[in-house]
Amino acid sequence: MAANLRPVPPPEDPNLDLGFGSVVARESRKRLLNRNGTFNVRREGLGYWEALSAYHYFLTISWPVFLAYVAAAYVLLNALFASAFVACGRGALTGFANQSLIERLTRGFFFSVHTLATIGYGNIVPVTLAANALVALESLVGLLGFSLIAGIMFARFARPRAEIAFSNVAVVAPFRDKTALMFRIVNKKKNEIVEMSTTVLLARRKHDGASDVEREFIPLKLERERVVFFPLSWTIVHPIDETSPLYNSTAEDLRARDAELLILLNGFDETFSQNVYARSSYKADEIVWGARFRNMFNASDDDGTISVDIRKLHEIDRV
Repeated sequence: MAANLRPVPPPEDPNLDLGFGSVVARESRKRLLNRNGTFNVRREGLGYWEALSAYHYFLTISWPVFLAYVAAAYVLLNALFASAFVACGRGALTGFANQSLIERLTRGFFFSVHTLATIGYGNIVPVTLAANALVALESLVGLLGFSLIAGIMFARFARPRAEIAFSNVAVVAPFRDKTALMFRIVNKKKNEIVEMSTTVLLARRKHDGASDVEREFIPLKLERERVVFFPLSWTIVHPIDETSPLYNSTAEDLRARDAELLILLNGFDETFSQNVYARSSYKADEIVWGARFRNMFNASDDDGTISVDIRKLHEIDRV
């Protein structure tokens, strides 16, 4: 009987995986979460069209880049149709017959603008069958193109997005006769966020004598995990006491174990009536020991209104 007994495998450590997968947690040598909230994981093995997500791309790029794409597409499309009108011959549009090639291209470009935008001044008209067919095609392209751009612009305006600014560094400073790890956040937009909650985890290499490559993900107990109102700023504090995984740790210990603080914020945006999220992280080199944040609040002498100076979000003083 004893020979048939097999050793029971040890229970799986719940701190070994956080959704990254054991391979990513073990093999990755970069930070798991970038400061802007994106993940350091690439997807490979898909074909070009499978991996292409134009809608997501145009929805998430900045407004200047998006408008630059729209302007470039508008100019290029009109240039292509202008070339097509020239290719239809000298009799395609009124006034083409006695003009040079450059003049016909210019005339065709602005006629394409009138057609694409359904302006129709009437001083240039198509003459030949080919030119009229090209106008019909361009009118359809214009209707579809403007509908597509209007839809993406509406989606960009309507998409709920938390504009939460994180302090450039986290600090380890005295806190209520103890020591605490702190970082600071502020809402950059004027929209109201309520029921804001935060989750902070410490990711680090295990150092138990058996494995120095596996990562463990340990939730950090916070002084306050949620606030009902988030009108100004919030300094998120993890007290370093006997129960903290950072107890008796030093900056060199965190660097040696490739430590990283992973942060997830979740709040309810009253403007969109939807939940919004924000993510960020701090590596060991982005944690300043022996420093505290400067005061961000200013009181008005006139009416007693409290204001927050976002320019001071990253300012610290050594202690």
